[in-house]
Amino acid sequence: QVQLVESGGGLVQPGGSLRLSCAASGSFWRIDTMGWYRQAPGKQRELVAAITSGGTTTYADSVKGRFTISRDNARNTVYLQMNSLKPEDTAVYYCNGDFRDSGWLRNYWGQGTQVTVSS
Repeated sequence: QVQLVESGGGLVQPGGSLRLSCAASGSFWRIDTMGWYRQAPGKQRELVAAITSGGTTTYADSVKGRFTISRDNARNTVYLQMNSLKPEDTAVYYCNGDFRDSGWLRNYWGQGTQVTVSS
């Protein structure tokens, strides 16, 4: 069983910063791609950023230049540094990862953390 636990969400004013963390635990051999998604009320869940085990990153156009994804493979943790936050960044942010063990590859989601950008 694998668990992803997010932390770091909260309320921030426009232009502010937040850092999200997501720690993976459980039984697995390795983690391939990890990512952050978000879902705003009434909208579909969308990819925000992703990072491969080798460190290659992908970003949604709406966050390029403002958000940075990183990971600590030794700690099985992925981070999302969010700067210059805008009200349209308000959403529940979910961590996601592709986990490998002997004979299987499975995708897991965290429970989500709320990010609210408002004055």
